Amino acid sequence: MSKKTRLKFFIVDDDPDISAHMKALLESDGHAVATVESSVKAVPAIVAQKPDCVLVNLMMPERYGLELCRDLKQRRNLAKTKIIVVSGKPYESDRKQAFEVGADGYLTKPLNADAFVAEVLGILEDRIELTFWGVRGTLPVPGRRSIRYGGSTSCVSLEFSKGEFFIFDAGTGIKNLSDRLMSEDRHKMEGKIFISHPHWDHINALPFFAPLYVQGNEFEVLGASHGNVSLREMISAQMDGLYFPVRLKQFGARVYFRNLQEEEFTLGDIAVRTKLLNHPGRCLGYRVDYKGRSICYITDNELDLEDSHFYNPFYVKRLIEFIHGCDVLITDTTYSDEEYASHVGWGHSCVSRVVDLAHRAQAKTLYLFHHDPDQTDDDIDAKLAAAQKLLKSRRSKTVCLAPREGDSFKI
Repeated sequence: MSKKTRLKFFIVDDDPDISAHMKALLESDGHAVATVESSVKAVPAIVAQKPDCVLVNLMMPERYGLELCRDLKQRRNLAKTKIIVVSGKPYESDRKQAFEVGADGYLTKPLNADAFVAEVLGILEDRIELTFWGVRGTLPVPGRRSIRYGGSTSCVSLEFSKGEFFIFDAGTGIKNLSDRLMSEDRHKMEGKIFISHPHWDHINALPFFAPLYVQGNEFEVLGASHGNVSLREMISAQMDGLYFPVRLKQFGARVYFRNLQEEEFTLGDIAVRTKLLNHPGRCLGYRVDYKGRSICYITDNELDLEDSHFYNPFYVKRLIEFIHGCDVLITDTTYSDEEYASHVGWGHSCVSRVVDLAHRAQAKTLYLFHHDPDQTDDDIDAKLAAAQKLLKSRRSKTVCLAPREGDSFKI
């Protein structure tokens, strides 16, 4: 949403100081703002003005905020009006009830003056924020050869307008994410951490994710079990005292685990599907669908050459069906075609096979990911140029990017 767009806001809050504060912040960004302290008088005024967004408190003496939300959402002439609860109640039960009656967002007091307007506009846009915290594979590679793309290993996050927070893999990039979250002083954080598989570069920095040590936070870690070894046991094993000085039981947050198969499930308005990938051990790819948009996270994965003895057309067909039409395809592009010749059977893909996959699946944007640790920034540039050239030769509509550590995109 452009900052030049002038929106109409209506604030319903019996606290005149908070109301005036929100009004000043929104007006300073160029928006029109009306306010009322009475939750009873609010409805006729809102119906008459038809604002773009109503900001409503919960604890009001005349009429509780949830009742007001339900009333407004049932009025057809306010179908385009968004509702954001701004409350001093941080409880999950209140947040859940607000969304059940139709609220589009939930912000807690005290307000963060520096972020308030951006948070409100983010909810109105209802976009997914995709951020890359680590794009390398196998080993972190700090130094002069990795200045532009960064040297951290696999970690990607998705943040939704209603507050859902997804993290994919816990390579060293999750430390960058941890630093950002702690600097923002977030409270009572909740999130899902999806693990593709338990190879070191995908789990070894999870113990450095500081929000796991904060009481009041809650995280679910999801991924495939391996035989009789559960996901919890795999994560716990790397923190058993022999390999790491802090034990799993020392997490201050509520942390629980969920073993996944090839399956699909929903988390509120978000649909999640999983797909077994061609990689040593059990490795899962993920597809996330939300209001007509889709993000696929497919790493680690080997796409065998068509003339290879190991080429499996049935697997490729199923993978194409899994990612078909996605807006975002983040996928293992570890090798150039020349490098792959000496790395067949290592569980990773080369540029030409990834381009073929993305084009046949009609992915809108292809993000090259999981780069070999021996590759320099220039090598990644060369892979990107090769991929773009191949897509152009196919007259493909797929756009190809090589994201850098810290890059963020609105989906």
